Amino acid sequence: MPTRADSSPRVAICGASSLRGKELQQVLEDRNFPVSDFILLDESLPAGTLAEAGGEPTFIRPMKEDSFEGARFAFFAGSAQEAARNWKVAQRAGSVVIDLTGGAAEVPGAVPWIPGIAKQLSPPAAAEKGVKDGVFLSPSAATLIACTLVAALQGLSPARLVILFFLPVSERGLAGVDELESQTAALLSFRSIEQPVFGVQVAFNLLSEYGETSPPSLDEVRARLAREVAHYLAGRAAAPAIQLVQAPVFYGYAFACYAEFASPREPMELEAALAAAGAKLVRAGEPGPSNVSVAGESEIHLGRIERDPNASAGFWLWGAADNLRVAATNAVRIAEELLVS
Repeated sequence: MPTRADSSPRVAICGASSLRGKELQQVLEDRNFPVSDFILLDESLPAGTLAEAGGEPTFIRPMKEDSFEGARFAFFAGSAQEAARNWKVAQRAGSVVIDLTGGAAEVPGAVPWIPGIAKQLSPPAAAEKGVKDGVFLSPSAATLIACTLVAALQGLSPARLVILFFLPVSERGLAGVDELESQTAALLSFRSIEQPVFGVQVAFNLLSEYGETSPPSLDEVRARLAREVAHYLAGRAAAPAIQLVQAPVFYGYAFACYAEFASPREPMELEAALAAAGAKLVRAGEPGPSNVSVAGESEIHLGRIERDPNASAGFWLWGAADNLRVAATNAVRIAEELLVS
């Protein structure tokens, strides 16, 4: 971390004990974000729980009216419900709200922002005008992936774009990770499994739907993702078709994308467009990306682009991205942009 100074902002992280909250702290440190002090907040843990921030011991505090005092940025990384309950408290304290949870999505004037594709899709008007307060929405990892692919390829006039996402259980938080771990151990020991999160066996399985007693349903997750993508694109580019499959993996999105163009294209054209949007493509002779290989990486990784054998203007892309790292990095980039605007 950089040397702390009075000119550096205080940063509040709400949901500090969540997977997103912990990843956010790590990204702030890795990117040398100038922080004078961390305020770690969480409704799910007892006040006074010992934690670490910026390499120093600290305590997780309860959520109170004065919790955000002096904080320039308030990141909401826990649950959507926690963000919905507390974003106004942060704003009243003078903090810029950056929401990773979707809990502030319905706030009037809230600005969704993906700084990494600003050259392909102009940034939101609030960002262009140098607005330094208000509520900013940092989209989910799947939305970041979808919008990046759309922004990169729109200059090549795609006639059709379809994305199939394979969800990791960490999108349901630590409870999802614990359930996959416990189910895997139980099945290997020939014991019955518990399924409070997914309502069905997720270990060693691929799911097109969850159990009826475990909301939200996969259809609801898909619908929310489609809305978020369409909302961000806002008519600046056509929204892709999206499908989801729940995969038995802990971390990292894997995805397959089919792009078909109105006129013939060459793979190198797609490669150049995707690289310009910040995607990292494998070099010749390198293995394709996987959930494991992208762990800890901030970029969207793409494998070799392949032409469809039955559609001369159609191409397949295989990719992977660390869902926690990609989402946290985008949120920190929003704060970085606001610091220099």
